[in-house]
Amino acid sequence: MTAGGGGTPDGQVWLIAANVVRWRRYGEGGQELRPGTKSYRGGSKVYVVETYAGTGHEQLTTIGRGRHTGTYITIDIPTRNLHTFRAVPVHSPTVLRLCEEAGTGGRRPGRQDAEELAALLGRLSVEYRTSHWAMPHPCPCRCHECLTLSRA
Repeated sequence: MTAGGGGTPDGQVWLIAANVVRWRRYGEGGQELRPGTKSYRGGSKVYVVETYAGTGHEQLTTIGRGRHTGTYITIDIPTRNLHTFRAVPVHSPTVLRLCEEAGTGGRRPGRQDAEELAALLGRLSVEYRTSHWAMPHPCPCRCHECLTLSRA
């Protein structure tokens, strides 16, 4: 299934945007914490250009600014490392070019389909974060789930 962008007459394309978790659990039993991911800084905005429905949407192809270079990169990333999924209109020529280069091709859903997929990915990302680690959280924990709960 392709995520995002139905073209409109003004050239606007709809994609799903998300943010990289600020802290993620890592290592033996998830007892260590790392900021962001190897490729993206925590909090970075990324665009989802492809989902893999056959695997339960556990992996997503994303476009975003790389941690080390600041230039746009295209990589696959686990859904659990993203949050705040939303449908957004994209006008950036660089992002649109990278979408085409990623070979996502095919039909691009419009705004409503992108919003529905964003809501689904938001629910799945929470589920994947909570079910991925069998051990309890380290203490103190700064992972995305714990930080979200502490603000409530």
